[in-house]
Amino acid sequence: MTLTFNPDTVTLPSGHHIGGKFVSLPGEEIAVLRPSDQVAISPITDGGANAVDMAVEAAKKGLSESGWAKIKPRERARILFRFAEAVEANAEYLGRVEALGSSRLISGTITGDAVRTAGVIRYYAEFCDKVEGLVTATEDNVLSYVRKEPYGIVAGIVPWNFPIITATWKLAPALAAGNAVIMKTSELTPHSLMALADIAAKAGVPAGLFNVINGLGHTTGAEIVKHPDVGMISFTGSTKTGAAIMTLAAQSGIKPTVLELGGKSPQLVLADAGDLDAVSVRVANAFIGNAGQVCTAGSRIIVEDKIADEFTEKLIERTKAIKAGPTWDETTTFPSIISTGQLARIDGMVRESISQGATVITGGSVMESRNEGPFYNPTLLTDVDENNIGYTDEFFGPIASISRFSDFEEGLSMCAHPVYGLSASVHTSDMAKALKAADGIEAGMVWVNQHGRDPEFTYQAGGYKGSGIGQDMGRAGIDAFLREKAVWVNYR
Repeated sequence: MTLTFNPDTVTLPSGHHIGGKFVSLPGEEIAVLRPSDQVAISPITDGGANAVDMAVEAAKKGLSESGWAKIKPRERARILFRFAEAVEANAEYLGRVEALGSSRLISGTITGDAVRTAGVIRYYAEFCDKVEGLVTATEDNVLSYVRKEPYGIVAGIVPWNFPIITATWKLAPALAAGNAVIMKTSELTPHSLMALADIAAKAGVPAGLFNVINGLGHTTGAEIVKHPDVGMISFTGSTKTGAAIMTLAAQSGIKPTVLELGGKSPQLVLADAGDLDAVSVRVANAFIGNAGQVCTAGSRIIVEDKIADEFTEKLIERTKAIKAGPTWDETTTFPSIISTGQLARIDGMVRESISQGATVITGGSVMESRNEGPFYNPTLLTDVDENNIGYTDEFFGPIASISRFSDFEEGLSMCAHPVYGLSASVHTSDMAKALKAADGIEAGMVWVNQHGRDPEFTYQAGGYKGSGIGQDMGRAGIDAFLREKAVWVNYR
C-alpha cells in the first residue's frame, strides 16, 4: 500500500475542542500554512481568555460528573485502553493530518507517530492502578503515610516539531493520574491535536477531560498559565519561552512546572567507534532528521583526530544523499523547515556564525525552491569557537559544527556546554570509555552508539541546566502529574 496522498483531499478540523466537541469562538484569525508548499489550510482563531475560561469550566464539569479522580483505577485504564485502540483505528487519518500540517514525513507519521501515540496511552493506562504511596515508621498508636493525588486541572503547552507524540507524553500520564487536561497547540501545527481530541471523545473519554485550545503563546498560552484553577503546567519548547512560563507561573500562584527545553547536544565519536559508514549515518541522521528540528539534535560533532578527515567526508556524503520534498510523498527523506520565518532565522544564524569565523564545509544556504517550501541545505561548519553563535545558540535546523580532539579526556571535556544539558551521545566500542563518558557528561540523557531515543516508553526524557526541569515519560512522567500529601493520624 502506498503512503503517498493528496493533501487537498484531507478534511481538517477547525475551531477549538472543548468539553468533548468542536467549538467556534470569536478571536483574531490566524492563518495556517502547509510547511511543504506554503498553501493556506484551515485557519484557527486566537482563543485567549474566553477559550481558556470555557476549557477550565468544561474540565471542572468533566471531573465532577465523571468522578474521574475517584473511580476505580482499572476503570480509568479501561477507558484509556479504548482510547488507544481508537487511535490505532484512525492512524491513517491522524498520520495524514500530522504530515501535511508539519515537518513530519508520511513515511513515519502513520506507522511511527500515530502508533507510538497509542503505545504511550497504553503504557500509562497500565499505571492507573500502580500509583503507590508510602507508610513511614512512627511510634505506637500513630499512623503516618504519604498519598499521591492528582492536581485536578493541568495544562500542556506543546511544540510544532512533533505535535501529537509530544502532547501524548503529557496527556496520557495526566489522565492516568486522574487529572483533566487543557492542551494548547502551536499555532503553526494545530490540526492533528484537535483530531486526537475528537478521537478521544468518540472513544469514550469523558467530556471535559481532554480539551484543546488554539492561539498564540503570549495571549492564549499566558492566559492558561495565569489561570488560578490550572494547578500545574507542562511545557515543551525553547529555553527562552520556558523561562517566561516559569516566571509567569511563579507570579500566578506558585504553580509547579515541568519544562523540556532546548539543547546543543554533543556527539562524541572515538576512533574505535567501528564501521565509519554506519557511524556516519547515525551521526548525520542526528542533525538532519526532521530537518534538524529536534530538541535533542546532535548539533556538536566532536571527532577524534585519527579518523576526523575520513569521517568528515562520509558525513558530507550523507548530507548529499537526502531527497527533499513534500511531507505527503513517501519517497521524501528530508522535509522543509516549519515556516519561512524560521528559515530566515536559521539562515541568519549561519551568516552570523560565518561572520564570527566559522567555515562552511558543506551546505550553508537556503535550498533551491521545492514546491515553494522553506528548505535549508544540510550544513556542516568548522572553526566554531566557544564565542561563536554556532556554539552558543540552538539552530533548530539541519546544521552541525564539527571539531576535533586528540585524546579521550580532551574530547570528554569538549562535550560540556555552559547553558544546555539536554542530551549527548558517545560512539565507541570501548564500554569502559562509554560508561565514563555517560557518567561525566552533564546532560539529562546520554546514548551510547546511537543518538536519539528509541520508542521505549519507560525511558524518561528531560534535561539539566537551561534544558529544563522535570521529565516526560517513564515513571517520572506520571509522578509529575501527582502531588504528595503527608497524613499523620494519632489514634491514642
